[in-house]
Amino acid sequence: MTGSAGPAGPGRPPAGAAAPVERLRALCLALPEVSERVSHGEPTWFAGAGRRSRVFVMLADHHHDDRLAFWCPAAAGVQEFLIAEDRERYFRPPYVGHRGWVGVRLDAAPVDWARIEDLVGDAYALVTG
Repeated sequence: MTGSAGPAGPGRPPAGAAAPVERLRALCLALPEVSERVSHGEPTWFAGAGRRSRVFVMLADHHHDDRLAFWCPAAAGVQEFLIAEDRERYFRPPYVGHRGWVGVRLDAAPVDWARIEDLVGDAYALVTG
């Protein structure tokens, strides 16, 4: 991974966060034409090649609050639906929440990996479609 500086350096989660981050990374990198780069100090996944690549998942590892989470774009109404369904797991992230992005906690047990896979796939489709 570009920008890696060891087990807990820039772009690397602390040891306790490694398992969910690695699982999220695997979901993202399994999609076509996806690359990972550090953006704003966090692992971030981009869809597409070259200048046309766009962010579709960004890790938020206690960067703005006490949560280990990721942010991704969502279709109209999805952010509101998820937050209404479970405020402990889903939230409106700073900076991009007003554009419909949703924050998803990775530290709220149990993690619903089937839903996360769907959200990641939908985010990818939004930025590549």
